Amino acid sequence: MNKKWGLWTLTTFVVGNMVGGGVFMLPANLANKAGALGSTLAWVLTGFGVLMIALVFGNLAIRKPELKAGPQSYAQSLFKSKQAGRVAGYSMAWGYWAANWAATASVIISFAGYLTTFFPIMQSTKILFTLGSFQMETGKFLTFAVCTVMLWGIQSILSHSFNSGGKMNLIATVTKVLGFMMFIVITVFAFDAANFGNAKAFTDADGHAVSLFGQINGGAISTLWAFIGIESAVMLSNRAKSQKDVKKATLLGLLISILIYVGITLLTMGALSQAELRVSHKPLVDALGQVLGANGQYILAALALISLFGSTVGWIIVSSEVPYQAAKAGLFPAFFGKTNRKGSPSRSLLVTNIMTQIFLFSTVSDTISEAYDFAIVVATLAYLIPYLVSVIYQLKLVAAGETYTSLGARTTDGIITGIALVYSVWVIITGTADLKTFFLGIGLFVIGLVLYPVLMRENKVYKEVLE
Repeated sequence: MNKKWGLWTLTTFVVGNMVGGGVFMLPANLANKAGALGSTLAWVLTGFGVLMIALVFGNLAIRKPELKAGPQSYAQSLFKSKQAGRVAGYSMAWGYWAANWAATASVIISFAGYLTTFFPIMQSTKILFTLGSFQMETGKFLTFAVCTVMLWGIQSILSHSFNSGGKMNLIATVTKVLGFMMFIVITVFAFDAANFGNAKAFTDADGHAVSLFGQINGGAISTLWAFIGIESAVMLSNRAKSQKDVKKATLLGLLISILIYVGITLLTMGALSQAELRVSHKPLVDALGQVLGANGQYILAALALISLFGSTVGWIIVSSEVPYQAAKAGLFPAFFGKTNRKGSPSRSLLVTNIMTQIFLFSTVSDTISEAYDFAIVVATLAYLIPYLVSVIYQLKLVAAGETYTSLGARTTDGIITGIALVYSVWVIITGTADLKTFFLGIGLFVIGLVLYPVLMRENKVYKEVLE
């Protein structure tokens, strides 16, 4: 029997899933989009927008405690028609689940990338063997092997004790938070205000001046990926001791993550010049190196490995929970709703990791950075749509006055939801300006809808409800 998770365990899932591999490259990414002031305002804008979404998630957890499967539950409840609701709920579950395959793979790939600091052979281009026109490099083979062992090693642990995932994530997240606090303290000694230059002025790589608004716009898009995972506590509602803990964990996790992100970004920008940041492949290592020298890379690599291991555990748990809870609600094939003798959703874990493994095959044909970028591109839009649907459901509750007895609370939630709606739509519009991202993200949902009649045909729960 799995124990219920309390406030701090849920909070570490939020922090652990949000603060993964992206934090290590964010300062360099932002340096190509905005100056110091633009970056700061981008964080403020993105943080405020995501705070509104977090408040929506937290509010729904308390006002609709029976809906414990996150966005798919909210999508289902949007419709009066049971069939329409089930299609909508299934679509959200599928889209979010599919995005998690890529997200989990990207975290594991990043883990392998930082492992090369200690094992340079993982970057070897020596040909290991040849199959026809395909040549397998030693480095790529070892990277693929490490990623695969890590994925299925965690699978084995969670299959025997799903609750142990909470403990592993708790330890890894506490360690990473302490590590990032150490980084912030150390880089204060390398901080040089002169590196910020004119806070408002900024020129892009081509030498063109970019307005402050343009910097904010570009910077906000770069920070978007940093906030994916804010919904983690909501997705694990069914395993929470209290729905109030879900709301508290969401908000507390967001606050901790923002403090880490802003502190690391601004201090790294202060430790390195704009020119150095733009070309840096490991900005945090370079910043720490200003104080600790060459040893800085080993300290940061160790911190990254701990951080990414915790994130991998967290994402695998959340990923497998999606089809498991959806199946229990009749939104997914009943196959996914079965547990083993240890109470672990073993079938959901197995299929989820098989799909993640497919994304890991990209490490064989591409470099680590290319494989990571591919996984991120596929995942981005698929996360944004469930966020938007959750906001729309909250708006429906406010408009109808459902669950409200106080006009003041209803008005306050209406304002919060309105801001969250505007922010979500703006992010989707600006974040999908790249057609490749748009079609890959939408493609995930389309594939799911095409498979819907096939996957749900044998679902006994589904048939019973329709009858």
